[in-house]
Amino acid sequence: MELMGQKDQGNLTTLLEFLLLGFSDVPDLQGFLFWIFLIIYMIILIGNNLIIIITKVDTSLHTPMYFFLRNFSCLEICYVSVTIPRLLADLWRQKRTISFLGCATQMYFFLIFGATECFILTAMAYDRYVAICNPLLYSLIMNTQLCTQLAAGCWISGIPVHIESIHLIFSLPFCGSHQLDHFFCDIFPVLKLACEDTYMIEMLIYVITVLVVPIPFMLILGSYVKIISTILKLPSATGRAKAFSTCSSHLMVVALFFGSATITYMRPKSSQSERMDKFLSLFYTIVAPMFNPIIYCLRNKDVMVALRKFLSK
Repeated sequence: MELMGQKDQGNLTTLLEFLLLGFSDVPDLQGFLFWIFLIIYMIILIGNNLIIIITKVDTSLHTPMYFFLRNFSCLEICYVSVTIPRLLADLWRQKRTISFLGCATQMYFFLIFGATECFILTAMAYDRYVAICNPLLYSLIMNTQLCTQLAAGCWISGIPVHIESIHLIFSLPFCGSHQLDHFFCDIFPVLKLACEDTYMIEMLIYVITVLVVPIPFMLILGSYVKIISTILKLPSATGRAKAFSTCSSHLMVVALFFGSATITYMRPKSSQSERMDKFLSLFYTIVAPMFNPIIYCLRNKDVMVALRKFLSK
């Protein structure tokens, strides 16, 4: 199999393809993993498409909260579709090569949608903050124009964030092994194959990660400190319970996504291992997106009522 073309620089080679090892270390489980991941992918697609449909057709859900939830569900479909179809194809056909350009494209869109998810979750937290802390001004502040601008900003802001880092990563010379010990083209597994010092690129990645992960998380945390403080001051126990219920789903999704992303991209390089990286990547690329529509449906009475009405028709 010809995977490399020789350069005139000693032992350096120009990689034309990477070999995604994926789960080749457990060959007896390839078929089982294929069906498990296929079922999870179908759950994600069906669950998020149902949320998109019912929040669109049910007029009682035409509020800023469900507008952002609809955007979040669209994003989840895009996010998982960057990695899972490729993983399923590799498990099915046992051909794990991915072109150099294909690897760069997959990494770029994965990072874009990951950044967009951080921003959308932050916008959703701001919506809950205004709804609970400024209820009398909610409809005035969260008007259609602002919601559209926030959503558009979340989708667009992720596009330029990673252009420079992707360019620098795939401008590196790669030498020796072309085997990528991962199931998709993630940053650090690719950097391990480079034959130049990657310290500056890693520092750039950490800076971008701080901008995209901890800062939005701190904004969300600050919003919920204000929200919880306001809820605890409500005189009615029923009012407090209702306010908590509208926030609990979002909090659970935030904890799942930001927790796994922070551990993966912010932990020291010395503590990283291929097996742990794969496990964490599985969690935030496949497992967490599977739970998101379940969390938002089962823990939201309005969505469940709208879902029953939709299914009954």
